Amino acid sequence: MPNPSVVLDTNILVSANINPLGLEQFVYSLALQQSLWPFVSEPILLEYETVLSRPKFRFPHEKVAESINQIRKNSTLIVPTSTLSISSDERDNRFLECAESSGADYLVTGNRRHFPDAWKTTRIVSARELVESVFNV
Repeated sequence: MPNPSVVLDTNILVSANINPLGLEQFVYSLALQQSLWPFVSEPILLEYETVLSRPKFRFPHEKVAESINQIRKNSTLIVPTSTLSISSDERDNRFLECAESSGADYLVTGNRRHFPDAWKTTRIVSARELVESVFNV
């Protein structure tokens, strides 16, 4: 069985960088190790970089650049085939577009309130729900 495919919401990367022992870091590491099959789009990569570079997080520029390079290197780049307006947060629609175009199994987010429970074939889950579902823990 192939590795589950995922789209990671920006808040997963932020949490992974803040807490190196959290579930978000675990999921992020699985994606970078390709135990999960991550998908991104150019708008998502731009959001990752923009948010991780915010002064309030105080992540060193080198760490942000390294994270973005690792994601580019270990993810499949998708060009979304449609523009969606499903989420009340416009930026979250980019993640749904990527999930729809890639047919991702999961969209992993720390903030499910702006997302439906599922979109087409993609389940919207937290890091905990992904780990419990995929690894039966």
